[in-house]
Amino acid sequence: MDSFTRLSRRPSLTDDISQKLSRMILDGKLVAGEQLPTEQSLAESFGVARTVVREAISRLKHDGLVDSRQGVGAFVAEPSARSAFRISPACFEKRQKLLEILQLRTGITSEAAGLAAVHRTDADLQFMDTAYDNMERALSGGDAAAEKHVLAERSFYQRIAEASGNQYILEFLSMLDTRIDMELRSVAMKNARVTEWSAEVLAEHKAVLEAIRAQDETAASQAVRYHYSLAAQRLADRADLADT
Repeated sequence: MDSFTRLSRRPSLTDDISQKLSRMILDGKLVAGEQLPTEQSLAESFGVARTVVREAISRLKHDGLVDSRQGVGAFVAEPSARSAFRISPACFEKRQKLLEILQLRTGITSEAAGLAAVHRTDADLQFMDTAYDNMERALSGGDAAAEKHVLAERSFYQRIAEASGNQYILEFLSMLDTRIDMELRSVAMKNARVTEWSAEVLAEHKAVLEAIRAQDETAASQAVRYHYSLAAQRLADRADLADT
């Protein structure tokens, strides 16, 4: 029960608890089929009333992350059953932060791709090909492979930054990835599952790869800018994430 640390009393306790439990499920700390601790146990661990825990679990059920068994308790749902998508009001600010980071990295990654097209090695291309293949395989792997897709995409663009030959670009983009992991991972994963996981988006990454392979500096830069601009627009246009 060490993972269920106490939370300070704030107006959004239910949001905090549902987000923490969601993160534990998405990170694999609570696996499919595993029974959640009892409401009383969670309430004591978080230092809140059982009614707060009950509402948080209800939200997880609505999200498709948890299902109930009559007279037994709540269990982590199988990934294939997670069809619902909802983000609580507490995540709206995080959505905006994610959008700003995405806009920021557009220009930096575009420059990195142009430089990578000039300086890339055969080893760089081989790594990028593997990362792209991993994204493609994850696309056909169902919802359970969504995180693999996100990690493969990150590896792809990290190698582009490395291939640019500019250490400051690599360090800057690594800093942004760390910021996402620390503060925005949950909303980033949810957004990726819905907007960034399709054959059309995969084709955007392919265009980047082929431009770098052809050592076309301009095309590589434009392909990255096209992808990230569309990614930012897809996030901004999400009706289910509209700011209120």
